[in-house]
Amino acid sequence: MPGPIALLAAGLAGSAYLSARFSLEQDLLFLRISAAATFHLLRAERADQLNIFYILEQHAQHKTTASRPFLLFEGKSYTYWETYQIVLKYGAWLRARHGVKEKDIVAVNFQNSDMFIFLWLGLWAIGAKPAFINYNLAGAPLTHSLRVSTAKLALVDPQVADALTDQVRSDLPGVQFVVMTEEVDAEARKTDPVREPNPVRSESGRLNMALLIYTSGTTGLPKPALVSWGKVYGGTAMAAKGTGLKPADVLYTCMPLYHASAAMLGVCNVLFTGATLAIGRKFSTKTFWKDVRESNATVIQYVDQVTGENFDKKHRVRLAVGNGLRPDVWNRFKERFGIETIFEFYAATEGAGAAWNLSRNDLSAGAIGQFGALSRAISGGYRTAVVRLDYETELPWRDSKTGLCQRVKTGEAGEFLIRLPDDDIREKFQGYYGDSAATNAKVLRNVFRNGDAWFRSGDVLRWDSNGLLFFADRIGDTFRWKSENVSTAEVAQVLGMHPAVHEANVYGVELPHHDGRAGCVAIAFNSSHPNPELLASLANHVQKTLPRYAAPLFLRVVKEMALQNTGTNKLQKNVLQQQGVNPAKVEGDLLFWLRDGTYVPFTGSDWTKLQQGGVKL
Repeated sequence: MPGPIALLAAGLAGSAYLSARFSLEQDLLFLRISAAATFHLLRAERADQLNIFYILEQHAQHKTTASRPFLLFEGKSYTYWETYQIVLKYGAWLRARHGVKEKDIVAVNFQNSDMFIFLWLGLWAIGAKPAFINYNLAGAPLTHSLRVSTAKLALVDPQVADALTDQVRSDLPGVQFVVMTEEVDAEARKTDPVREPNPVRSESGRLNMALLIYTSGTTGLPKPALVSWGKVYGGTAMAAKGTGLKPADVLYTCMPLYHASAAMLGVCNVLFTGATLAIGRKFSTKTFWKDVRESNATVIQYVDQVTGENFDKKHRVRLAVGNGLRPDVWNRFKERFGIETIFEFYAATEGAGAAWNLSRNDLSAGAIGQFGALSRAISGGYRTAVVRLDYETELPWRDSKTGLCQRVKTGEAGEFLIRLPDDDIREKFQGYYGDSAATNAKVLRNVFRNGDAWFRSGDVLRWDSNGLLFFADRIGDTFRWKSENVSTAEVAQVLGMHPAVHEANVYGVELPHHDGRAGCVAIAFNSSHPNPELLASLANHVQKTLPRYAAPLFLRVVKEMALQNTGTNKLQKNVLQQQGVNPAKVEGDLLFWLRDGTYVPFTGSDWTKLQQGGVKL
C-alpha cells in the first residue's frame, strides 16, 4: 500500500490537476478582484476620498512608506514623501500661476517622464481633471483632441512642442499653451507646497470623472473616454490582485502613460500597493532590458509586442503584465527571458468590463481571459455574450422573425458584448466626454429581450470548452501597429488631401517577424506613373500630417478600376490584405515602401530580407 508521502503527493497532484482543469485559481482571483474593488471603492466613497491623491498622501505620511522609492526615471529616484512635496508644489503653482480650479480640465501632452506624473498628480491634488493627449498627434487630430477636451490650459512637453504649429494655435484661440521648459519647471518647484483643503477634492460619487483618456475607436478622430473614479478603482484592483504586486516590487513600464494600461495598471497599481514604479520615456528594443535590470524590476508591462534583442535571463522579473501578447510568441517569450507568469488582460479604456488570464501553463497560453466554473457562469452567461456577427453590415446578426441576436456556439467567433443596466447604462459605461452620438453607438438594445442593453466591444472573440477566451479579430477597418490603433478612414482622409491622389484604400498587412499590421495603401494617382518627386511629396505629406505609427509604410499603386467596392459601398480590403506586400502576389502592381523619408521601390529581394528577419520596421 502507498505510504503517507505518496498519498500526499498524489493528492497534491490531483488538486493541481483539478485546479488547472476547472480554473479554480481564476475563480479565486475573480472573487479577490471583485471584493477588493468593492471594499476600497465603498470605503473611499463614504469618506469622500475617491481622489487617488489621498493614497499618495497616506504613503507619504506613513513611517513605513514615506522613505520608500515611489518613482525611478532616467537615473533619478523620488520617495513617496519627495513625490508628495513636489506634487503639492505643482498643484499650488497651477492654481496660483494659471488659475486652475477644482473640476477644471487641463490637457497634458507629454512623453513619459517624472514631470508627467507630477503634473498629473498635482492636478488631482487641487481637484482638477487631466486630459491625456497622445503626444504623437499633430495637425488636425491634435487640434481636435484639444478642442473636444474643452481644456483652456495645455501643458506641453518640450520634446513634442514642435507640434504646436501656428495653425494649431490659431485654430484654438481660447487655449493657453505652457511648454514645461527647465525654467518653467524651476518656477513650479520653487512654489511653496500648499495642501488644499479636502472640499476642493470632493466628489459626489464614483461615476464622476477622474480623467480623460483618448481612444481611436474603429473610425474617425480620437475620442475622449470618460474614465470615472470607479473605473480607476476597478482597473487598479484587477492589476494589483492579478499581478500579486507587493510593496517590495518594482514595476517597470515604458508603455505610454497617456494610455489606460500604463496609467491605471501601472501608475495607479503601484500607488495603491505602495510599491515602486520605474518608467522609460518610450519603448526601445535597445534600452528595454537594460532599464529593467538597472531598476531591479520584478514586474514588467508590455503591449502587443516583445523585444527582438538577444538578451539573457539576468533579471529579477517574475511576471509580465499587459495586453495583446500574440499566441505564437507567448511561450517563446516566457522561455527566452525566463519569465514564469503572464498576466494578460483584455479591456478598453471606455469599456464596461474586463477579462484576464493569469497563466503559468501551456493550457491557457494565448488566451485573453480565463474563467472557472463560478466566474464563467456569471461572466459567460449573465454579464457577457459572444453573438453572431453580420460581417457585411458589421453589426450583430438579428433573427428576421424575433429581431433578437443569437449567441454563437462554443468555439465559434462573434462580437463580444458586455451587459449594461437596462435603466442606467452610465452605472457601467460613462461613454465619451461631450459626444452622446459616439456613446450611444456603443450601446446595443434589444439583444436577447426587449429593453436590455449591452456594450459593443467592436472585437471578435471566441470561447473554448475550457472557459478560455481568445481574440480573433477587430470589427471594421482599424488595425494595430506599434501598440497603437490606426484608423484607416483617418489615414485615407489625409492621403486624399494630396493633390496627386485620386483614391486610396488603406489597410493593415502582416509582415514576417513583426507584431501587429503595418499600414499599406492601395492607391490610384491622377498621373499614370508615380515619379520620384511625387513619391517624395506624398511621403512628406503623410509624415507631417499623421502620427509616425499611422503613416503608411507601403504603397501599392493600382489602376482606379482595381479599387473594388463592397455591397455597402466600402472599398474592398480582404483580397488586398491576403496578398499583402509579397511582390509575387500583387498581380503586377508597383510596390513602394517608406525608407529614409521617401517612398522607394519595394522589390523581391526586399521581401526576402523581410522574410529572413534582416529588416526591422
